[in-house]
Amino acid sequence: MNLIRSPRVVRAAFALFLLFTLIGFTTTETSARGRHSRGRAARRVARGGRLSKHERRLLARSGRRGRVHLSKREMRAERSRLAHEEAAYMAKLERRAGHKLSKRERAAEMRKFSSRHRRELEEARRRAEAARQAAIARQRALDEGMRNEVQANIAKDSTVGEDMEVRNAAIAALGNHAGTVVVMDPKSGRVYTVVNQEWALRRGFKPCSTIKLVTGVAGLCEKVIQPIETVSDGNKYRIDLTDALAYSNNSYFQNVGGQVGFDKMVSYARQLGLGEKTGINYVNESPGKVPLFKSGYAVNHMSSHGDDFEITAIQLASLVSAMSNGGKLLVPHLPRTPEEDAHFKSEVRRRIDISDETWKRMVPGMIGAVNYGSGKKAYRPEQTVAGKTGTCIGQGAWLGLFTSYAPVVNPRLAVVVITRGTDAHGHLPAAVAGNIYRALSPRFGTVINFQIAAADEGDETPSGNGSKKAAALNEENAETKAAIAAEENADNSADNGNPNANANNAAGTDPKTKVKPTVMTLENKAKPAAKPTATPAKTNSKDPIFDGRPRRIQPDQQ
Repeated sequence: MNLIRSPRVVRAAFALFLLFTLIGFTTTETSARGRHSRGRAARRVARGGRLSKHERRLLARSGRRGRVHLSKREMRAERSRLAHEEAAYMAKLERRAGHKLSKRERAAEMRKFSSRHRRELEEARRRAEAARQAAIARQRALDEGMRNEVQANIAKDSTVGEDMEVRNAAIAALGNHAGTVVVMDPKSGRVYTVVNQEWALRRGFKPCSTIKLVTGVAGLCEKVIQPIETVSDGNKYRIDLTDALAYSNNSYFQNVGGQVGFDKMVSYARQLGLGEKTGINYVNESPGKVPLFKSGYAVNHMSSHGDDFEITAIQLASLVSAMSNGGKLLVPHLPRTPEEDAHFKSEVRRRIDISDETWKRMVPGMIGAVNYGSGKKAYRPEQTVAGKTGTCIGQGAWLGLFTSYAPVVNPRLAVVVITRGTDAHGHLPAAVAGNIYRALSPRFGTVINFQIAAADEGDETPSGNGSKKAAALNEENAETKAAIAAEENADNSADNGNPNANANNAAGTDPKTKVKPTVMTLENKAKPAAKPTATPAKTNSKDPIFDGRPRRIQPDQQ
């Protein structure tokens, strides 16, 4: 049989021919349509128009290789700028030539323009990366220099009379970080150890958000902060003194400081021992300093960030000790001989004229800072710690501060940690203090079953409303992240005072935190002393994330 003349073979060959022709036509049309769509999308972006999902996909696919991924807004702005430059370039060429360019000439000039633009862009990227790497190298060298300085200072410390168990615990907790540690008895003023005495006694640092302790006391004494009052945080939440201290909320304390005023703020700071020597029996103690004059918003910002204050670690230890012992500003003293140790007596520099009720109202916020707020790295389940964090840029580097005392019901230790360098904004000082409390707990801890408040089972999940509120109130965490991002981008425009981002709060309030807040009930009027009844914390056995920490009971205030 002749296959060539077979009708079946002819029909099959013709069908295959039609099929291949159709496929080729479809492919060509699709390719042309894709090029047309990409060109149309690019033109629409250049005009600032809105792209469809398909057009955005095409643009992303066409720019996927060898290009930086930009946001939609950045992409529109970049393409619009490039289109304006191209138009200006062509107009300039036509003015020089004296006539309108042909399509071929325009295409050739556009290729030259695009090539030059790519070279300039790559060069700019290389310069930016070189500057970033140089900034990182400078910061690492600065950190290394500060660590070496600290180790040299510690080696020169005078340890005569110090409690070596406490000193070893403090040095182990500080590790190879650039910082200083003071540990003392808040009731008697006995100094157990001063690690890096050069930084702790003879160098003043910006207090960052630890100045909010002064602002809070001033606001309570001047009746700016009412006994039971919440104020708006500027968004959808309301905040009181306890939450403001725990989360180190800037807006709250700026408002309070602005109402108190500059003169009274400085007056309370001096009452609490700032700007003067503590009288500790070490040589060359620095008095620190307080601002001379401020007005307007500068007073508000000073009240939350500590602008133009300089405070030493021993001053901070004396301040927090006075808060824990009812207002006695003690003279820190280190017994250097066995006889002096045996006959040690407390020396009161002065009695601060502030009511016990004021001190009590500061305590819940300081406990909250450790239990669920910015200083939660210092949390210890074996004893209740009250503290305040501070993080900012000062003296040319990041500063991290943490001042605290424990146990709350019977204070036996006051621990102050100040660190410098890039790791300071991660709340390293709170972690160092927490390790010191843990190491010394067998000796100085109080074994009691004391709970600040019962747990509220309605806010157990980290993603609940409580965590959203914590993230919203933690303004300083956002400030710190912005400052860190500016550093990483080699942006030297970060304000020396503004990043106080009390990064206080960088570790501040993580939305994923599993820690529960606390509250302490305070009477508005003094009542006869009575033992508080301990209310055991309720635990939800079905919830694996509950870690047993006390927490603050809060209604949904939006």
